[in-house]
Amino acid sequence: MKTNIILTIIFLLIVFSLVSVSCKDSDSDTTKPVISLINPADGEAIKIGGDMHLEMDLSDDVMLKSYMIEIHNNFDGHSHGNTRAAATEGPTVNFSFNKSYDLSGTKTAHIHQHDVVIPANATPGQYHLMIYCTDASGNETYVARKIVLSTTAEEHHITNH
Repeated sequence: MKTNIILTIIFLLIVFSLVSVSCKDSDSDTTKPVISLINPADGEAIKIGGDMHLEMDLSDDVMLKSYMIEIHNNFDGHSHGNTRAAATEGPTVNFSFNKSYDLSGTKTAHIHQHDVVIPANATPGQYHLMIYCTDASGNETYVARKIVLSTTAEEHHITNH
């Protein structure tokens, strides 16, 4: 009887140890991915009616999963100042953009794209550009930049990428 109790205790300790080790292994990646946003610069003016040049490097110590681009207006000055939209002629729309991109199976990625097109009727003014990056373990980091949508900004003509 005493032997059965001792064997049961040893068995439970082994099972508990294995469960503890496996949980620690699956939770071991707590390092957030790294975003190095090259373009656009903070405060950069983006031409309304054109596309936004976006360039960045993304990396993770284990494996990336995805990144997301979000753009929303900052006409109310939330957390970043008190700039209002400039007056324009004709009807305008508050521009917003939200799109996710898959990076599964990579540890690093150099992103160079022009798929964010600013419509010709976008309301000029202050906007926020948010870049979110998530790794395969669910760790997320983000970078925020202020950008200005403007009818007088210069268009980007990048030919060497």
